[in-house]
Amino acid sequence: MAHDPELAERLHEVLAAQPDLTHKKMFGGHGFLLGGHLAVSASGVGGLLLRVDPAQAESLLNEPLVRRFEMRGRPMKGWLRIDPAAVRTDAELRRWVQLGVDYVRTLD
Repeated sequence: MAHDPELAERLHEVLAAQPDLTHKKMFGGHGFLLGGHLAVSASGVGGLLLRVDPAQAESLLNEPLVRRFEMRGRPMKGWLRIDPAAVRTDAELRRWVQLGVDYVRTLD
């Protein structure tokens, strides 16, 4: 499954006010970077790929429709997959995106 172009457009709208936003196709999806750090992506397999504080990730995994992102079978600390059903509304999408934005802002 390719990334969802509608979700990518919604992400762009949510992040448009960020001063250092760049976006590009990556990992089969459409990634959104702030200050060169990937914050969120319209995943190539659907839904979101989200970067969060690794210390916060464990508690977020308790939420429905959230699982740890794995690359080549290895769990990646601080990376989550958010099911498309968890971002149906703009409020839901903004909530998840803000978690990614907040974390990558600590990386500068």
